Amino acid sequence: MTAVTRAPFPAPTRAEYCVIACAEVWRGVGEILASPMGTIPALGARLARLTFAPDLLLTDGEAMLVDADGTVEGWLPYRRHLDLVTGGRRQVMMGASQLDRYGNQNISCIGDWERPRRQLLGVRGAPVNTLNNPTSYWVPRHSRRVFVERVDMVCGVGHDRAGGARYHHLDRVVTDLAVLDFATPDRSLRLASLHPGVTVEEVREATGFTLTVPDAVRPTREPTPRELELIRTVLDPPGARDREVPG
Repeated sequence: MTAVTRAPFPAPTRAEYCVIACAEVWRGVGEILASPMGTIPALGARLARLTFAPDLLLTDGEAMLVDADGTVEGWLPYRRHLDLVTGGRRQVMMGASQLDRYGNQNISCIGDWERPRRQLLGVRGAPVNTLNNPTSYWVPRHSRRVFVERVDMVCGVGHDRAGGARYHHLDRVVTDLAVLDFATPDRSLRLASLHPGVTVEEVREATGFTLTVPDAVRPTREPTPRELELIRTVLDPPGARDREVPG
């Protein structure tokens, strides 16, 4: 009898490393409401729920708590949602049009407030999010247009402006090149890990301020075979992740 040889599992894509890096945001947080904004952060939160963070609560963005496959698990009335928001029981992963070294975020406008060159989303809930529950950021295009010396308007509040707010905690920034965190004495951004194929110089060149770089930068954690299977066959068979971060 001829042995059947199984084709090797395709190597992880850059987008899949980004999903893993976003999933790690919710490692060890316990029973907390995850509010991921964007395709890859949402995949990361759902993957975390299916693997190492079973107590994570996921919302449909409106009024329901859902399982990782979208099955409704419970009702989340708006008043209860606000209780979670203002009491540190929610963890958000937002986007950013601009970020500075201390984690101040802008999603409102580009240019002077009186005569902006471009209008964006508006301040939205960014101040409440950043002052009242742990926050991370997702940046699908790491560039000097995003990572700037000074944001044009502060929407999400950085470490230099938080003033000791009780639940203020900026955790990390995941981009298509790397993972950044704030593990420095002045709580400014530091290069924490590199995605495969990316160099330190590439990240420095794509950042509009001096980024703290440790002597040894670890690689971003590789997806396990089980995680890859879940991403590819359960969470995102159509491959929306690769449209957000092309291979």
